[in-house]
Amino acid sequence: MPPLAEYGTLFAAAFLSATIFPFQSEAVLFGLLVAGDGRGWLLILVASVGNVLGSVVNWYLGRFLGRFEGRRWFPVKREQMARAEGWYGRYGRWTLLLSWMPVIGDPLTIVAGVLREPLPVFILLVTLAKTGRYLAVGALSLGWI
Repeated sequence: MPPLAEYGTLFAAAFLSATIFPFQSEAVLFGLLVAGDGRGWLLILVASVGNVLGSVVNWYLGRFLGRFEGRRWFPVKREQMARAEGWYGRYGRWTLLLSWMPVIGDPLTIVAGVLREPLPVFILLVTLAKTGRYLAVGALSLGWI
């Protein structure tokens, strides 16, 4: 596969995995790193940028779709939202450092939008979390640890 196609595939996988769509970008990154030719840092950068941008989409979804929360078609029940808001309210913006985690990470980024976390702070914390995860995948796949 040409390098540009690899980067595009990785970016798309990372972007989608950060949104509400279920996707595994770590497996794509791992495979590219194992089969790679020394471009590990660039692959980690592409995955990180794609994943952070996907989380920014979640932030915007939370910011603007929160007004429809009471509607029957709204995908999140009020009890679930109240639980997430309580957790976010209790631990604050630092919960965004858990945005890399499966299952809870994506809802945290949506709640951050609903609760109007400032976008620059959001991007900083999510970038630290998501890049840290990809660095760990890189370290494992390249034998750094």
